[in-house]
Order: sequence, then C-alpha cells, then structure tokens
Amino acid sequence: MEKIQVSDKRFKLYMTETEIQTIIERLASDISRDFRDRNPILCPILTGSFIFAADLIRRLDFDAPVSFVRYSSYSGTSSTGQVIESLGFPASCQGRHVILIEDIIDTGISMQFVLERLQLLNPASITICTFLFKPGCFKKNYKIDYIGKEIPDDFIVGYGLDYNGLGRKYPDIYTIDNQ
Repeated sequence: MEKIQVSDKRFKLYMTETEIQTIIERLASDISRDFRDRNPILCPILTGSFIFAADLIRRLDFDAPVSFVRYSSYSGTSSTGQVIESLGFPASCQGRHVILIEDIIDTGISMQFVLERLQLLNPASITICTFLFKPGCFKKNYKIDYIGKEIPDDFIVGYGLDYNGLGRKYPDIYTIDNQ
C-alpha cells in the first residue's frame, strides 16, 4: 500500500518489506559472525521491537535464550523524556553477554535508562542492535553496535512501530504524509 490511515494521521510508504528483510539479513549475518560462540542472551525491548526481534532471531545461525523487557517513553509522535519500566531484566543476565534488540533509537534517552538498569546486573558485555537510528536526534554518548539503517527525524509507523498503539501490523514502514 502506498498510503495508510492510522487514527487521525495519514502516512505514506517509506520502506518496503523487501528493503526491511534485506537489512535484517545483514544484521543477522553480522551478529551470527560475532556471537555464535559466545552464548548470549537476547533481550528485545517491547513493544516496538517484537516483529523485528522475531525476524532477526529466526535468521541467527545460533540458538540463544530470549528474555523480553519493556521500557517506554513515547506518547503520540514524540518522546515524553521520562522512561517507564514495565518489565525489567531477569537475574539470568548476570555474567552473560546480553544483546539488546531495539526497533528504533532516536534521542537515546530510553536506551540510556535501559543500559543503566542492565549494568546493575553486571553482565559480561552489553551489545545494542537497533533496526533504525535517527542520528540527528541522538543526545547521548554510548556505542550502538549494530544499526540496520540511519533515517532522518521523521515519525514512522509499521513493522512494529506505532502511533498511539496502532499501526504496528503493516509489513512496510510509513512516514507521516503532510500533503
């Protein structure tokens, strides 16, 4: 679909399912190369990353435990600046290599909060994998190890990304259509 309606906003096609899957193949190949012998624990950050995480995990060439965590800071089309923890890290992260799987990093505030929480468990290492990254919005100073694609500061939905809880179901990604 070229255009969709989500709640009170119209969106236009930004990235196709084919482009998305190509990016995921590359990320899975890189992570597999770097972690196949390190026995990591995979921690997708809910809710936005669940579709990306499922596709990514199925393409890894090693098996690993998965533990979902949930942190959020968005309301509408912008970050509130306050992070809410709904489901924290399990104690099994202690001493393990942890790979955080995120759908999008923009300001970096939420991920900074997540990193601080995880560091309390003294993992062997922390690795960040994000599907999308907005470098123009990024306000923090930590390393993002795997980036699927850098994008401009546009609000997007689809492929797990939402607008007020809606729009996650689309296999493509859409950006606000201001026309």
